[in-house]
Amino acid sequence: MSHNKSAFTAPHREAALAGQAILDAGGTACEAMVAAAAMIAVQYPHMNGLGGDGFWIISKKGEKPVAIDACGAAALSANIDDYRRLGDEMPDSGGKAAVTMAGTVGGWQKALEYNHSDLPLSTLFQPAINSATNGITVTESMAFASHKTYARLQAYGPFNDLYLINGLPLSAGETIVNPALAMTLNRLAQSGLDDFYHGELAQEMARELQEAGSPLTLEDFHAYQAEWVDPLTVKTSRGQLYNFDAPTQGVASLLILAIYDRLVKPNDTEQDHLHLLVEATKQAFIIRDQVVCDRQFLTKPLNEFLTDEVIDNACRQIQRQKSLPWPHVAKVGDTIWMGACDKEGTMVSFIQSVYWEFGSGVVLPTSGIVWNCRGKSFSLNPHHHNTLVGGKKPFHTLNPAYAELADGRRMVYGTMGGEGQPQTQACLFSRYLYQDFDLQKAIAAPRWLLGRTWGDSTHSLRLEQSLYQQHAELLSHLGHQVTFVPDNNELMGHAGAVVLDLNGAIDASSDPRSDGTFTLGE
Repeated sequence: MSHNKSAFTAPHREAALAGQAILDAGGTACEAMVAAAAMIAVQYPHMNGLGGDGFWIISKKGEKPVAIDACGAAALSANIDDYRRLGDEMPDSGGKAAVTMAGTVGGWQKALEYNHSDLPLSTLFQPAINSATNGITVTESMAFASHKTYARLQAYGPFNDLYLINGLPLSAGETIVNPALAMTLNRLAQSGLDDFYHGELAQEMARELQEAGSPLTLEDFHAYQAEWVDPLTVKTSRGQLYNFDAPTQGVASLLILAIYDRLVKPNDTEQDHLHLLVEATKQAFIIRDQVVCDRQFLTKPLNEFLTDEVIDNACRQIQRQKSLPWPHVAKVGDTIWMGACDKEGTMVSFIQSVYWEFGSGVVLPTSGIVWNCRGKSFSLNPHHHNTLVGGKKPFHTLNPAYAELADGRRMVYGTMGGEGQPQTQACLFSRYLYQDFDLQKAIAAPRWLLGRTWGDSTHSLRLEQSLYQQHAELLSHLGHQVTFVPDNNELMGHAGAVVLDLNGAIDASSDPRSDGTFTLGE
């Protein structure tokens, strides 16, 4: 642990630097996060943006952590019968896929109301404005997303104009400018974030969404409000763990660690560690998929699935010498996670997303904003708990994590990666706190992924190659269907963490699988 006074971690270097600059200027953790959120919206448009959603857990020193739900609901006019006439599933691209309101800017607003200094929005946004104006360098991650989405999105003119070059997918090293997004950020800095939902900007976006064929209207913008919610929590031997309530899969992330905490033994091997976490994941996902939806539509509160009775029952389903048969229908998603700690000891765990790479592909020309396709999470089965209803929020894979450890340390951690998010959280947390890896090694060491993510359809257990070489044979004997991907594979998520101890010393880390870094401030 260092004796630095602040820290920031992000999956893109420029976002981490933007966040740390605000911390160094005396800004709060929430101000730093908004600056970084604006910057990463510019730098990583395939994963997140102002047209998407966000979730926050904020922990002021000595106070109970609070959470912000900044995800949008389906258009008030959305009609399941209209969508059922189009096909068996919700569309993934085009105006009809742009069915849910964008909540992330509302979340920025709520966070700044809660935790702010005197820094103006223009200071927070200027680095992002400069980047959007002068251009960003296409990363390998963005180039991969561009090639992957080419067939799905190339037909959309405004998308083609902004995120293809001469009608072809992007290559790493190329430069992309988005002057319209720079103007939008500048407008929000001058007029205030409320302009996104109630001002001229809202009117422009509503009009262009309608022109693209979206069911969203100005009424949906006016109706939107980010919400304060209580985080879910569970106690384990390592401390009090917190994560996000519905409509996210935060309950699954907590269940995995709570189940593992009861099964782990001091002399466990790495194979035991991996097997138990994978089996705990299966139990958590079975519960998640039966219950998680919009909070207003839950049959009972999700904290009732974090009781001793539920956790013990899940433990009884797990055998140390045999894996539970899988597959299971999985959820995909594209996201960024970032963490911050300021000089006052306020910590933020933050996640922002447009769902799939480049969301719906709907680019609003006047504002330069890419709209999400989060509505893809809705079911068109009218009897499903995640069925499409106007004004209802869809299921989210996003879930920022926070922990108050038994020894007094506090920790924000998280990752992108859809179905992989709870698994990667469990991997880095267990390595750090049960296996005593240092923080960087806990994140960098080879990982695994059960089920699909990023649109892949495999249901097998994928290991990064060096882990596969060591453990594949024994895991196969336990009944796991094992395959491998190269080491340091982006498929395994972009994880990060910041840890603050009782003496004020800070440790932070970012993921070598990303384009990110972590920063420490004096």
